[in-house]
Amino acid sequence: MSLFVPGQRWINDAELMMGLGTVVDVAHRTVSILFQSTGETRTYAKESAPLTRIMFKPGDEINDIKKRRLIVKDIEEKDFLITYRVETPAGEIELLDERSLDTAIQLNKPLERLIIGQVDELKWYKLRNRTWQNLLKNHNSGIAGLTGARTSLIPHQLYIANEVASRYAPRVLLADEVGLGKTIEAGLILHQQLSTGRASRVLIIVPEALIHQWLVEMLRRFNLFFSIFDEERCLAIEESTDFS
Repeated sequence: MSLFVPGQRWINDAELMMGLGTVVDVAHRTVSILFQSTGETRTYAKESAPLTRIMFKPGDEINDIKKRRLIVKDIEEKDFLITYRVETPAGEIELLDERSLDTAIQLNKPLERLIIGQVDELKWYKLRNRTWQNLLKNHNSGIAGLTGARTSLIPHQLYIANEVASRYAPRVLLADEVGLGKTIEAGLILHQQLSTGRASRVLIIVPEALIHQWLVEMLRRFNLFFSIFDEERCLAIEESTDFS
């Protein structure tokens, strides 16, 4: 069981965005932590508190309550409270009580979590590792960007989409008969180009009668969101923009 003393600084392992908390009360079985960044005071059972003690080391950069960036030179622990010997931006050496640390500090970067010894259980590492392996496998599968669409897996559509999507800067004319799925083929190609980073923006030009059909199809089948820029909207933009 950790030893809690009023004034110590701790973080909530499950909610790092709350920043540094300060021990404000210690009872026989519980400890109360004030998180000033959110204005909340939380009470935890000592034996199962999801808390990690914050202790910086020489060379670390920290902020005080005045938002100054300080460099830790040495540390001293007395009565289970820490005093830091720090160097100010002006090059002066000062003593900083841990209670004067910036409450808004957030330790959510991998290196910072490693430095303070806050690591996850092995099972979570294995889960993340498997996730990245599956993402890599999918990216190199040859069908990246062609899966996930709400369409039937029709061979000729997948073949055409894959052939076009595999080209560098493709320029093609889809000329199938009416009803054979040219919209689906175009959507698959667009989805693949966006998913793989080959395209960042897409402009679709269609007859006015087909605008809403394409808008709905791209959203419903491929989860691609488009905005309509018709003559009325373009005129409104032009009128609201002063280029003079």
